[in-house]
This record gives sequence, C-alpha cells and structure tokens, in this order.
Amino acid sequence: MQDLQEMWQKVIFKMQNLVSFITYDVWISKLEPLELTNDNKLILYSPSNAAKQQILNHHSKQLLECVHEVFGEYVDYEIIDKEEKEKYLEKSADNKYETFNTSDKSQFNEKYTFDNFVVGGSNKFCYAAAHTVAENPGKRFNPLFIYSGVGLGKTHLMHAIGNYIAEHNPNLKIKYVTCEKFVNDYIESLRVSENGKDSKIFEFKDNYRNVDVLMIDDIQFIEGKKSTIDEFFHTFNALYQNDKQIIITSDRPPKEIDVEDRLKSRFSSGLIQDMQIPDFETRLAIIKNKALIEKYYLDDDVMNFIAEKPFTNIREMEGMLSKVFFFATLMGKRIATLEDAKEAFKEDIIEKEQKQVTPENIINHVCSYFGITYEEITGKKKTKEIVEPRMIAIYLIDDILDLTLVTIGKLFGGRDYTTIIHAREKIADLVKKDNKTRSIVNDLKSKITSV
Repeated sequence: MQDLQEMWQKVIFKMQNLVSFITYDVWISKLEPLELTNDNKLILYSPSNAAKQQILNHHSKQLLECVHEVFGEYVDYEIIDKEEKEKYLEKSADNKYETFNTSDKSQFNEKYTFDNFVVGGSNKFCYAAAHTVAENPGKRFNPLFIYSGVGLGKTHLMHAIGNYIAEHNPNLKIKYVTCEKFVNDYIESLRVSENGKDSKIFEFKDNYRNVDVLMIDDIQFIEGKKSTIDEFFHTFNALYQNDKQIIITSDRPPKEIDVEDRLKSRFSSGLIQDMQIPDFETRLAIIKNKALIEKYYLDDDVMNFIAEKPFTNIREMEGMLSKVFFFATLMGKRIATLEDAKEAFKEDIIEKEQKQVTPENIINHVCSYFGITYEEITGKKKTKEIVEPRMIAIYLIDDILDLTLVTIGKLFGGRDYTTIIHAREKIADLVKKDNKTRSIVNDLKSKITSV
C-alpha cells in the first residue's frame, strides 16, 4: 500500500512544470490531500475559499491531468475549504482512503534515478553502496543505513534504488514507506482490533514482512514509541533472517537514535553511510544537472553565483535556482543573468548576511540572559544555576541548527550524546508543561534569530 501524501507529492511535482512559479507557490502548494474515497474521488483541502476558486476557475484542467497521470484516469478530485473540511471529516470519520499495491514502480519518483544523481566527494560512498544494493538486493550490505541532514539526497537515493530494482527485478516485491507511515499503519491495526472489529494486525504483519525489499525513510521518528519499536524489531528480524533487503534512512547515525540497544545493534549490523554537505564543485554540478533537467536557461555566472553560497540543504539551493529562473521569466527574459539572480535574492541575501546564527551565538545569548560565563556553561559545574541554562542552550542549538548530537556534545566540554539527548528532551518537555520555561525559550529564540 502506498501513502497518499507520497502520491500527492508526485501530482504537485508535475504541476510545477505546468503553471508559473507564483501560481504554484500561492495557490497549488497550499493544497492538502485528505482522502481517496472508495468511489475514487481525491479529496483536497484548500485553506481559503479564494484559493479554491482560483484553482477551479483557472487550473482545474491541468490539475485533473496530473491527478490522472499519478492516480489513474478513473480518479476525480474535489476541493473543499476550511468550513467544508470540518463537515466532511465528521461525515467520513470511518472511511479510509484506498491505497495502491507497492510492487509496481509508481510509488517511486521517475526523475530520481542513479543516472541523474550527482556524485561528488560528499556522497560517493553512499552512491556506491546504494547502487550495489540495488543490483544485488539481500546479498550485500544488509541492512543499508544512510544518514545525513535534511535535503542532502537521501530520498533521491532511496527512489533511485526502488526504480532500479523495479526495472531490473520486476518480480521482487518492494515496499517503500516513511517511518511515520509505518507507525500509523501499526497504530491503525491495533485501533481497529480494539474496537471489536476483525483484527488487522495479521494483515499489517503480512504487508510488511511478505516483501523482498523494505525501505523505511526517516527512521528517527520511531523514537519514544515503545510498542512500535518492538514491532519493527520483529519485522526487521523476520526479513533479515529470510535474506530480504532492508534499507533505512535517518537524520542521525544509529547510536544517536533513542531506541533499544538491540535495535541499534540491528541497524549497525550491515553498512552505515553518512552523506556530507556537498562542496563547491558538487553544488555546481547539481545546479547544472537541475537546470538541464528542468530546461532552465541561465548564464554560467548565475550558476557559479548560486553554487558559491554555503548551502547545507540541496533543496534550498534548487529552490534558489528555480526562483532566479522564474524571476527572469516574469521579467520577460528567456535567459536569467547574474543581475536577475542578485535582484531575485536581494532581500534573502541581506537577511542571511545579517542573521548568521552559530552555536557560539546561541551559547553567548543564553549566557547573557542568565548572567553566567561561557566557561561556566560549557564547563563541569553542575549547580542548578548553570545546569538549567546549559540544557536550554543545548535545546536551542538542536532546535535551530542542523548539528549532530556528537557535535553539540563537543561544544559543551565533550559531553556524550546521551547527556545531550537528556537535556534536549528535558527542556522540550518543560516547554510543553511549564509556562516560565516556554517563555524563556521563546524569548531567547526570538533574540537569537533576529540578530
């Protein structure tokens, strides 16, 4: 079965090529899929009636074509606004959307292949491992565990693996889901059983264990869900013992994920690969590749201008590329120039230059707020006057910046990742329950991000 959200992403991805950047950004991107009904109607939610009417009046045909391409020609759609959503949810509370067989290739984005994955020093080992697994699923590197920060290409590699296996081994049954989907499916199987209906737990087990390749994206979201962790552990064992391929992605290495040691051990039993932030040459190659695929016409100095920016997220970099091209298009130009790039991102560049947030900035803000020194907050002292600000600083660094727990630990005198996890979760809990802590954290965050 395939997640509705994943199918919808394919629809709006296609819409990006049919409408202007402004139309997509203002109207189309705001749509949210709620349900695919048993009578093959895709229910979409628009946050405003104005957006709904704009789409229906000017882009209904294009949207329907994209829905047909992804869901099939038998599927229609309906857009409901905020008021209609409440009534609809009440009326269809017991209805669940139908999903699709995961054995076919439609669950993978056809644009994400090995051929168009740009290989550089930051990702060459991940690429090689992924390609090896795709060629010999279940034979080598099992499980394959890939981790990195957001937007560095993990999902591209996952889809590339899926597309390759589906093409070269069409008889193999592949299941690709997000961790959130796995969790929700498991909870749903239990909820139905508790309501006195036929048990769905056996169906759940069959869906996840009767596959040749299981691909789980963002496994870190399983943290804190003890029952689901236990179920995933047994699912993992069932597949592994039968030489079925398991591929997992995460935003951090196994040792930093808050799960039982037995599951961490399973994650580490195969091959672990880290995708790093791309260097200038790789960023430039990615931009050129994206421009070629999307047929963006840009001067070479525009691509160099974008590649020179210290992006830590490839999606943001590609978004900048799209913005520059569409800005030039709106100005009536066929080819985007360096002047267009600078003008399109004038405010963004100024804002980013003014708001360079570093771990040291955050620590200094916390020290100033509580009246303590940098040496005290990063040192060994364990008095309440120091420990509380230290935990808040750790929480804010983790929340604002994309750093690993090990890196954060080094900032605070080499503390281990378990200490960092404890501090982060302690403050996260207090933010929910304690008004004073919430006020302090929000105040500090506002000061830090407005530097």
